[in-house]
Amino acid sequence: MVFFARFFLSLALLLLCGAGPLRAEGTDSGGAGEALVPDPALLPVMYAGDEVLRYDISWTGGVKIGEMVLAVRRLPGEEEFRIEAKVRDHGLFRLVYPVDDHFVTLVRGALRLPYRYEVHQLEGPGWETRRQADYDQGGRQVRYRKNEEDEQRFALDGPVHNEFSSFFYTRAVPLHVGRDFIVPTFADKKRNLVRVEVTGPETIDSILGRRRTLRVLPRMTFRGLYDKQGATEIWLTDDKCRIPLKIRSEILIGSLTSTLTDYHNPHCRPE
Repeated sequence: MVFFARFFLSLALLLLCGAGPLRAEGTDSGGAGEALVPDPALLPVMYAGDEVLRYDISWTGGVKIGEMVLAVRRLPGEEEFRIEAKVRDHGLFRLVYPVDDHFVTLVRGALRLPYRYEVHQLEGPGWETRRQADYDQGGRQVRYRKNEEDEQRFALDGPVHNEFSSFFYTRAVPLHVGRDFIVPTFADKKRNLVRVEVTGPETIDSILGRRRTLRVLPRMTFRGLYDKQGATEIWLTDDKCRIPLKIRSEILIGSLTSTLTDYHNPHCRPE
């Protein structure tokens, strides 16, 4: 039971790039593709400052084991935003091993790059962890601290995203079937070039009805925070909203699926 309660959080981390630089093991990702600039027509939709997405998380066979909420809020600074994610387990899982995790990423600039990442995890009987990462994009450095441990510093050779900013970046860039692109992501104590494939179109049923989607698949050769045995797949609506209707990730035993149950964004009217 504890095994599943811990592992369902891998889906909350979306692109599975790891919640902290000290928890990942592996090697660089790379391959064909290029880093893209967000589409100026798409960026204002998802970064309008009041988008909220709610998901049910289920294990193989459709058993609901958790819930996740993602929200984007505008900050007072120019081109600054707060990406917030809350994850909690559900039903019997919560009775046996309660999970309440809170992730905050602060981003800014035209590329919406992160400059701070905060994690507060409450799991099980009295287990609590706090993490913080500060991204100095201009100075090419990440400063990381876990609980009261000494701060660690990691050099970068270029700008980086984390798992949450990379998720929104993927939604905002031009997507073309058969054309891969690169998302520079910080994991394994270094900058990794994560190759993302685009396939489709594919029509799926959702809370918004039957929707035409594009399927994106980030390809990573490092493990990230949680073990996984296969690909992560994200189904985005093929329109200006790029709503993530479904996310599926293979893990050590079975797979996890995050299904959209509610969507709010007054700046996005799905066609």
